[in-house]
Amino acid sequence: MKRTTIKLLFGLTLLAGWLGSATAQDVEASDMVRGGLQVIQLVDQAKTGELWDGAAPAARKRVARADFMAQISKLRGPLGAPLQRTWVAINRQVVADSDADLAGQYVSVEYETRFTNTAANRASMRELVSFHMDRDGIWRFSGYVLR
Repeated sequence: MKRTTIKLLFGLTLLAGWLGSATAQDVEASDMVRGGLQVIQLVDQAKTGELWDGAAPAARKRVARADFMAQISKLRGPLGAPLQRTWVAINRQVVADSDADLAGQYVSVEYETRFTNTAANRASMRELVSFHMDRDGIWRFSGYVLR
């Protein structure tokens, strides 16, 4: 396991330690924003394989590692480096599912981001980072969407 993955997992494990058995409604917004930024920094650095390695079991079930890496590269590559990033929303959701790995609490953090290759037309993109509280009580990365 590489150091950046350990940093991400340590941060999210530490987050879970602060929260104890908290529900999604009790999550400290600033902790989730920091966790989301850790995830996005791995995406910025093209370390998506490491990100997938530390993801929640449900996320790893949905997409293979190689496919995840290829999808993110295809989406982010043409945009260039981030110029400005601001968090704009935090959403909470509880999902009922017969698959225990998919069911449970989710928190998503949305960021508005301007990239170097979109700066000329001043367009910004939305990045959404999702976390799932796994059965062991640890919040883990569960998704990244760019729109």
